[in-house]
Amino acid sequence: GASTVDHPQAARVCRCGNVDDWTPVTYLSGIGPQGGVVSPILSNIYLHKLDEYVETVLIPKYTRGRVRKPNRAFYRVWAAMQRARKRGDRTQLRELRKQLRSMPSMDTQDPGYRRLRYVRYCDDTLLGFAGPKAEAEEIKQQLAQFLRDELKLKLSPEKTLITHARTQAARFLGYDITVHHNDRKITSGKRSVNGVIRLRVPRSVVSAKQAQYMERGKPARRPELLNQDDHVILSTYGSEYRGIVQYYLLAGDVFRLARLQWVMETSMLMTLANKHRSSVSKMARKYAATVETPHGLRKCFEARVERTGRKPLVGRFGGIPLRRDKKTVINDRRLAPVNTKRKELVTRLLAGRCESCGRIDEVEVHHVAKLADLGRPGDRPPWADLMAARHRKTLVVCGSCHAAIHGKKPAPALTE
Repeated sequence: GASTVDHPQAARVCRCGNVDDWTPVTYLSGIGPQGGVVSPILSNIYLHKLDEYVETVLIPKYTRGRVRKPNRAFYRVWAAMQRARKRGDRTQLRELRKQLRSMPSMDTQDPGYRRLRYVRYCDDTLLGFAGPKAEAEEIKQQLAQFLRDELKLKLSPEKTLITHARTQAARFLGYDITVHHNDRKITSGKRSVNGVIRLRVPRSVVSAKQAQYMERGKPARRPELLNQDDHVILSTYGSEYRGIVQYYLLAGDVFRLARLQWVMETSMLMTLANKHRSSVSKMARKYAATVETPHGLRKCFEARVERTGRKPLVGRFGGIPLRRDKKTVINDRRLAPVNTKRKELVTRLLAGRCESCGRIDEVEVHHVAKLADLGRPGDRPPWADLMAARHRKTLVVCGSCHAAIHGKKPAPALTE
């Protein structure tokens, strides 16, 4: 079953001020607003006692037995199959094999076999238990009592559920977790998937993700991207789609994201078509491309901006095979470090050099509203020619040159 520990608002681990909805708040208990950047760290520190309790008390108490006892009914049918094979009775052999594959080989109700497994991520907790529901209720009660008495916490009633892993799904970290059961999946003569943990993409997640790119039930353009370059639009959609797909590549039914891919792709093409006053089909033909993947070539959409002496800027959407990868890792492009430079005007001011006469002195800035105000070539003064040549509406000058500009006095000779 799945058990989620509620946010530890009752834990006395924080006595500092905070800001919630732009309003200063002082928390006498808890770890501040949920979703804060320090919340996971404080959760791990405070819930370490819970980890120790589960590992040293609950798991040893509810884990016993090396293997389950054999199912006698299964082996009686297996022995009848051997006798039918010796007699050459293929009809009965076929019926017995069909019956055998619908029966468990081990005693699923073995009272001498129990298993309890535990995993926690921040304040989300999942316990997997092989045993009767009555004992699962006992585990839940003991867990709630420990949290209440030792950590001053309470379980979230909405999230702390006991679910049958074969018929229901436990939600954990965005995945639906179930247990496989398929008697018809045969590998090397054995049922290979029964009892195997299965990860699935929740339908509600797909619906919620694609709703961000839809209006009135249909894909829609994104007006906030209309002023961006084409490669930026493709890159924005591509990074959003890539992040979702790479997170869910562990799921056995990752192919369900094909619907999300279509919605995002249509929204992207509609945005491009609206920007260029064109059609979706024309944008699809213009940016259609292929990319090499471990599963062969895949179609995608790509926009390139060639740059002399540097790598081109590439915006790409799609091209990710929707196939399960058990060993997947998020392999996104690492962003280059950004060197934040001063504004050019600040750098020119700090240089302390007059751009008109070249003298090192205290400087000021002469500014015009637009370059057209400088006049035409031949009719304007040298300082205006200098601004026009540099395509700058500002000119850093010393005090005397600035006075000469505004007083229409002859300015000193230009020094480049």
